[in-house]
Amino acid sequence: MAETIKIRAKSTDDIVTVKVLVTHPMETGTRKDSRTNKLVPAHFIKEIKAEAHGKVVFHANTGAGVARNPYFAFKFKGASPGDSIKISWIDNQGNVDSREAVIK
Repeated sequence: MAETIKIRAKSTDDIVTVKVLVTHPMETGTRKDSRTNKLVPAHFIKEIKAEAHGKVVFHANTGAGVARNPYFAFKFKGASPGDSIKISWIDNQGNVDSREAVIK
């Protein structure tokens, strides 16, 4: 399976900046297939979260209005270089993925 989550996390002055790119089609369910003229089923990330030291440091409920291959960026306190951060998501079809990265 191809990598669906790319993470960059950097700590500066006790603040960790995290940048996440998720590869996902993010279909709204309102677009018609040009060949069949039928609606393409909705397929979107409905929840994404980040954890550091077992605590949730970022959480978002998203919907069909988010663009394909969404980009998320956030900052938090309480981690240092060498610590890890885990990003996970679930979509409306029950697919899940997660990935960990080391904070630089």
